[in-house]
Amino acid sequence: MILDKIGRLFIGFLASIGNLTLFSMKAVLSGSMPPYYWKQIMQQAIQIGYFSLPVVGMTALFTGMAMTLQCYAGFSEFTAENAIPSVVMIAMTRELGPVLASLMVAGRLGASMTAEIGTMKVTEQIDALTTLSVNSYKYLVFPRILTGTLLVPFLVLIDDIIGILGGYLVGVYYLNFNAANYIRNTLESMVTWDIVSGLIKGAIFGFVICLMGCYQGYFSKGGAEGVGRATTNSVVTSSIMILLLDGILTFALF
Repeated sequence: MILDKIGRLFIGFLASIGNLTLFSMKAVLSGSMPPYYWKQIMQQAIQIGYFSLPVVGMTALFTGMAMTLQCYAGFSEFTAENAIPSVVMIAMTRELGPVLASLMVAGRLGASMTAEIGTMKVTEQIDALTTLSVNSYKYLVFPRILTGTLLVPFLVLIDDIIGILGGYLVGVYYLNFNAANYIRNTLESMVTWDIVSGLIKGAIFGFVICLMGCYQGYFSKGGAEGVGRATTNSVVTSSIMILLLDGILTFALF
């Protein structure tokens, strides 16, 4: 009985992986040929890029502030306060910027995306698109995946800048660091690859967020309860995938 349950779970897991792979291939390939729904793409760009800026910016600001304070509490015991700007710079660009920005987008956008597509699914609006000879993957899924892949790196870059600014504000105006020295130490520790690696992570995370949001919504069923369950699964799965991929990409890129 136990082996039977384990086997069923394993087969179900493999089936889910296969369905997700086929879904992602259909979504990506649907955008390889015209027509392109530019209105949908622009709407998703505004939703993903513009409306995500406040939550991403606030998260980055307070993270940079808190990190500077914590680093000072530890480094001051070893008279290594001069290393704080470098640590904040490296941590924000390599790890905290991509991960925090992506998690905020997953919580805000992934849930909304799943709810929207899931509602269309259970109310048979997607079937109506098919009846009208409209490719639902091209109309609903591809614009979201495209804009998520392109714009989440932009949010990551904004996150890096605001996070470093938060560290500067605390370091200079609260911990009484010399402003010129703080800026100089930050610039000296700035490495192009650190920034680029964070943007690469952001692009991959953006793809995963939008893919999981569309996938969970597209295959939701069971009315309002099913849409709510799909929304929860989307956020949880996206968050786990972001953290898992962050570890893998960190080993691969560094």
